[in-house]
Amino acid sequence: MAAKARKRYRYRESGLDNVWLVNGFHTRTTSYGEAIAIEDVEGLYNAIARSLVEKAGTLGGKEIRFLRKHLGLSQRTLGAVLGSNEETVSNWERGKSEIPPGADRLLRAYWREVKQGDARLKDLVERLAELDDRIDELEFRLRRATEREGLAKEWRLAA
Repeated sequence: MAAKARKRYRYRESGLDNVWLVNGFHTRTTSYGEAIAIEDVEGLYNAIARSLVEKAGTLGGKEIRFLRKHLGLSQRTLGAVLGSNEETVSNWERGKSEIPPGADRLLRAYWREVKQGDARLKDLVERLAELDDRIDELEFRLRRATEREGLAKEWRLAA
């Protein structure tokens, strides 16, 4: 007797082309036709995101969009977090340009911290994004050594 082929469901609703469900879904017939019911959608999205964050290679546009939406961020906010802007994030998501390796790593680390960690990295990255718009003056002072210390001089940030 031949083994029964396992039915899989291509989960295009995720916005990704390569997500298939082996189980955890049910097909139902409604008055409008067939419908798919997914069990624990939140858990599924967490698993998809975790697999993207841990995958080898640079994230693709659809993967970046998935993670951004999973984080609940706008393109503008993600751009600020990654030290970029809304248009650049849009270009990454549409495949018009590749995400730089540093931004790719930061997005992955940011997701891990927000979704799995204690949010210290999240707070730091958000604070740095806020500071990007500020122009602070840096004042330096030349510290002259005393005779006893020798002739050494040293520049230091003025307090």
